[in-house]
Amino acid sequence: MRNIFISLFFSIISCQFLFSQEPLNQNEIKTFKEDVMTLDNNTKTIVCDFIQYKHLSFLNNDIETMGKLVFKIPNFVKWEYTSPYQYTVVFKDDELLINDEGDKSNINIGSNKMFKSLNNIITNSVKGNMFDDEEFAISYFKTKESFLIRFVPKEKGLLKFIALFEWTFSKKTKDVIEVKMIEPSDDYTKIIFKNKTRNATVSNEVFNN
Repeated sequence: MRNIFISLFFSIISCQFLFSQEPLNQNEIKTFKEDVMTLDNNTKTIVCDFIQYKHLSFLNNDIETMGKLVFKIPNFVKWEYTSPYQYTVVFKDDELLINDEGDKSNINIGSNKMFKSLNNIITNSVKGNMFDDEEFAISYFKTKESFLIRFVPKEKGLLKFIALFEWTFSKKTKDVIEVKMIEPSDDYTKIIFKNKTRNATVSNEVFNN
């Protein structure tokens, strides 16, 4: 009997969560995309802090890391992990630059379709602009304080690694505040952006390895 009540309780909670998400109508989708595109078109650089949670089903607790993100047009992205370890990943043109506590390596991703696709996704996710209906099946939802956009890849190669992307946008600023990448195994990576600044001066040297 106790298990029945517990199951019923969590079912009610789940239903409340689902009903708190309302699908956007076509006019709302159009307005939302226009607002995000306007913000994107007026953005030259982005600097912010982030917290990343890696959920693995075989671990009791998520793996938490923190760091700093720097973006500069057209497609420079730097993920600098600062805690609990130091690790830097830079996407720069057709190169992937890695610095693992002083152990540096460069990878040419220009000829690799999968890496280029992931690079585009990462760059666009930072800016909040991923509305490509040819690449993704997209669904739009709203909550009291945010927009939740779900992207399901159409490319079979990418689906082997990522089953679903979830982007959370602030209703007030139309800024992406959370990114979640869910794997086919249901393991996922969640990144929360904080202290975001747009259009600060950023030198190209920041993206050197």
